[in-house]
Amino acid sequence: MNEAEIRPTPSNETNNIVLLIWLGTLFFGFIPSLIIYLVKKDDALVTDQAKEALNWSITTMIGYAISWILMFVLIGFLVLPLVGLCHVVFCILGAVNAGKGEAYRLPFNIRLLK
Repeated sequence: MNEAEIRPTPSNETNNIVLLIWLGTLFFGFIPSLIIYLVKKDDALVTDQAKEALNWSITTMIGYAISWILMFVLIGFLVLPLVGLCHVVFCILGAVNAGKGEAYRLPFNIRLLK
């Protein structure tokens, strides 16, 4: 048996909620992922991706804060657009994988919620 036969495919509702988590994280930060994490505890994929998106929002906030501090040394002017670009790219990758029904793990994520 291969892995696709063992793992059940998520429903369309689950895929749509996970897609909304990632798109909400792109535009509204940590708020959509926090709300869905607190409300939808019954679905494992939704809870997992809400934690991942919430951790990513916290990681980007830390990155933005560090870049604002580094602006006094002029390095922050280079770091700030890079953090923003990573935020956009990783949220889009999370949304694309959510459309496929796959869990997405971000490579640079600080995992505070486990």
